[in-house]
Amino acid sequence: MSAERPSPAYASIIIVGGGCYGSYYVRQLLRARTAGALSFERLVVVDRNDACAVATTREHEPDVRIVRSEWAAFFDDYLGTASAASQPSTDAIVPSPLMPHLMFDWLLRRARQRWPTRPVERRPLRRPPDVPWHSALPSGTHVVSFAEWMCPVNCIEPAKCPATRAPRTWSMPAAVRAYVDARQAESDPLAGPVIFHCEHRAYGVGMFDTQDVLDGDTLVARAAAYRPADVLVGTVSHCHGALNVLHVGRGHAA
Repeated sequence: MSAERPSPAYASIIIVGGGCYGSYYVRQLLRARTAGALSFERLVVVDRNDACAVATTREHEPDVRIVRSEWAAFFDDYLGTASAASQPSTDAIVPSPLMPHLMFDWLLRRARQRWPTRPVERRPLRRPPDVPWHSALPSGTHVVSFAEWMCPVNCIEPAKCPATRAPRTWSMPAAVRAYVDARQAESDPLAGPVIFHCEHRAYGVGMFDTQDVLDGDTLVARAAAYRPADVLVGTVSHCHGALNVLHVGRGHAA
């Protein structure tokens, strides 16, 4: 008989947004900890609204911390501190279904700090991955999906798809890696990819590890250290994703 897999353990779980989704995630994660499905030292809910749902209903919870901040400012401080730490992070991040591509935006700002004399910018995908549905947003983010139907927000993407009632034979991380591999023979190949895979961890809550973001920053630093690079960055689940290309050009002549 095989040994049971130990439940995940985190120092902090960062929840993006303290509204209806954030409240749901807080409630479910507290229940998951009580049931022994995972453990954490604290939940950190980030929202600029003083009157967000979590702030008005969870102040009495000793392990729920509310940070009133813009998301970009929070992640500049939080991820910058984590990057400078001597030990790998044991935190995780719970994204909001409606948030912008925050982790790409942080990588973009980090690259601009790292190479102040080089052009660093967001670029669109030259062509979309081979998936059933995709759309380029005005922001420059390309959203992709294997679903040609409306999925419930709280779907945990099980092995058997609730919509098709058949085995889920697809996974966006694999599709994104194949997309990058197919570009390697071209004159302008893509580096990476940097993938933040939001996976279901417990009680209907999906998240990715903070260390994945720090590792992505390291990948960008290596890919563009000595030459121009286009790095594909994706925040994805098995079924859906948001993709961007981070371009680092040549340095300006002295």
